[in-house]
Amino acid sequence: MENDILTKVVRYNLIRNQRMIYIDVHETLVGDLAGKFVAVPNLINIIARQEFQGVGSTESEALNNCLFKIKKCDVEDLFPTSNPTTPAKT
Repeated sequence: MENDILTKVVRYNLIRNQRMIYIDVHETLVGDLAGKFVAVPNLINIIARQEFQGVGSTESEALNNCLFKIKKCDVEDLFPTSNPTTPAKT
């Protein structure tokens, strides 16, 4: 369809503090993403927040950009929280 995006995906595994996350590097074949290659940390069904996703003109560049962004972060800090804070009722 007109607005479809088709990517080819290469998967990497990162083990940090005995926890594993995936980093999927998407190569854009059809459609528009943030770059020709986009590296997305994920836990299969939970995608990391956009500020931790890497972009680049090559697979290696996108992966390195992503790794640079997450290098000082705990795994838990990469992903959106499922329970947003709500203001206290008065």
